[in-house]
Amino acid sequence: MMATLRISLPIIIGQLGTVMMGVADNIQVGALGAASIAAAGIANSVFFLFALFGLGTLSVIAPQVATANGRNEKMECSMLLRAGFRLGIGLGILIGLILLFLSLNFHWFRQTPEVEALAVEYLQIISISVVPMFFFMAIKQFSDGLSHTRVAMVITIGGLLFNVFFNWVLIHGKLGFPQWGLNGAGVATMLARLFMAVGMLGYIFRSSLFYGYINKPPTGYSFTPLLKKLLRLGVPGGFQLFFEGGAFSGAAIIAGWLGTIALAAHQIALNLATITYMVAAGISSAGAIRVGQAVGIGSHTKIVRAGTVSLALSIAFMSMACFVFLTFNYSLVRLYIQDEAVVNLGAALLIIGGFFQLSDGVQVVGLGILRGIEDVNVPTVIALFAYWVIGLPLGYVLGFTLNMHAQGIWLGLLAGLTVSAILLTIRFYTLTYKMKASKHLRTMG
Repeated sequence: MMATLRISLPIIIGQLGTVMMGVADNIQVGALGAASIAAAGIANSVFFLFALFGLGTLSVIAPQVATANGRNEKMECSMLLRAGFRLGIGLGILIGLILLFLSLNFHWFRQTPEVEALAVEYLQIISISVVPMFFFMAIKQFSDGLSHTRVAMVITIGGLLFNVFFNWVLIHGKLGFPQWGLNGAGVATMLARLFMAVGMLGYIFRSSLFYGYINKPPTGYSFTPLLKKLLRLGVPGGFQLFFEGGAFSGAAIIAGWLGTIALAAHQIALNLATITYMVAAGISSAGAIRVGQAVGIGSHTKIVRAGTVSLALSIAFMSMACFVFLTFNYSLVRLYIQDEAVVNLGAALLIIGGFFQLSDGVQVVGLGILRGIEDVNVPTVIALFAYWVIGLPLGYVLGFTLNMHAQGIWLGLLAGLTVSAILLTIRFYTLTYKMKASKHLRTMG
């Protein structure tokens, strides 16, 4: 357990730093009114719908590096880093272009005119930031895979402080800069992500922690086979997060059909739930690394132990998060906005959010530990089924057909997360049992 905690705590802090950029944006934008916070919410929902695909694809790098390092293959680790550079930049350009295209057709999302007018330019600005965001993530995955997780943590915290400062400057027009409002928050986020990418790149090439792992490719080396492997293992992981994130983005879109108040309340409650989710996601990343290390050294016992410890840590934390959401729901929403209509609805949504904390924590760790044993295809099908066959359709029926409105949408999300958590946990223990019975440690994803 202590080994998992040592790896996971810096990842968790780094993940929290990343999501706190969104929290800071929402809190600082909240002073501009419900329309601005709703616009930021819907634009970020669209952004992360596609960004999550790239982040999920890149997340396969850390367990691959951990497995290679477990075999003491330093050259393979170095090639994974360089392949990650290529993959991160390529995915960033592709997804950035998709986001720019969507910003030009934002009317597809059927939002109120006021929200749409604010959201379009903001989405165009943050879409540019996806390239440095993915470049940073590729390097972070390499560093995390070697269990040097504090590096990204420190740089992410620096990025957060950078973002908060420039939010203050650009949103409100301080220090001689023009007052850009919501667009100022987008520019600040873009600059912060660029800062993080440059900082991470500079650190790994200068730090003694990575001596022996930063090697030039051998003469005639082709990255094509390695990139194909990363895509084969990573793309299903990208779709896992796309299906999950897509359900939440879809929920934001249909919440917007209920009006600005409903969308603002949804965004605030989801923003708070995302904070706790990122802690569980940090534990998931650590679990994937620990499982990958166990696969590298060939220990079935350590594979099962690493997965079980990760699940237990996530359940423990998310139980505490559930208590906080149920007890302090009104106070938490008022951190963002004082509009009583938004506060009352947001607090009601946090009650439901409190109950889906456990399911959310278990399902994200389940994805991580399965990724550690290279099982990626079946979890993708599970994610598709849980969120798009159960979660989002049920949320629509409850919200619109049965007139439960935003609360109905969130009950649908709760159902999808619960189904995903149950199926992924069963999948992990079933596979590891089969691995032990067949006396081999590799499973086809």
